[in-house]
Amino acid sequence: MGETRAMEATLTTIRDEEELRRLLGEPSDLVRAKVGDRLNELTRQFVDRSPFVLLATSAPDGTCDVSPRGDPPGFVRVLDEQTLLLPERPGNRLADSLRNILANPRVGLLFVVPGVGDTLRVNGRATLVTDDELLAPSAVDGKVPKLGILVDADEVFTHCSKAFLRSQLWDPGRYVERSELPSSGEIHRRRDPSFDAESYDAERAKRYARREGFY
Repeated sequence: MGETRAMEATLTTIRDEEELRRLLGEPSDLVRAKVGDRLNELTRQFVDRSPFVLLATSAPDGTCDVSPRGDPPGFVRVLDEQTLLLPERPGNRLADSLRNILANPRVGLLFVVPGVGDTLRVNGRATLVTDDELLAPSAVDGKVPKLGILVDADEVFTHCSKAFLRSQLWDPGRYVERSELPSSGEIHRRRDPSFDAESYDAERAKRYARREGFY
């Protein structure tokens, strides 16, 4: 802790937007103009083709959370040009995102399409809904989600490919074998030496192979 405080004391930091703008400059008129308040027939294609979205939420105290959500392409339904419905599938029941939304409805969505560098960002306000009729079209394997996240869009815009190009994310030659990283069981065991990591990982793999608890 002492080293951290010493480092913080010697850091040169930016403390307001004026300083930030002196360093970065202003966005171009073209960049400013790309931010809309609704989807159109072009931007909604990113939603329709995306099987993966990142959901950002925050609690009133500023605590943030980003949660990955995935399903067949188009699982986030476009109800109209300003309204999206994200189905909530079974998870670990921590419900971090959902609890945050109840306290602070502001959310951010980042839609990712495999092999495509451009992403779509949607910022707006979320509501948790349980209407059977609304959720029925989101059924997979005959199972209707218990609830959904209804998002009213405030900002809609595409984000450039630079992050994907820099990271070479879609280059198969850069893919990492899962075995090269610690397993979920091993991470649990690091906190509790008595935890049976091998059994946990084996049972988890079997559940995933059966797609148990997916829907």
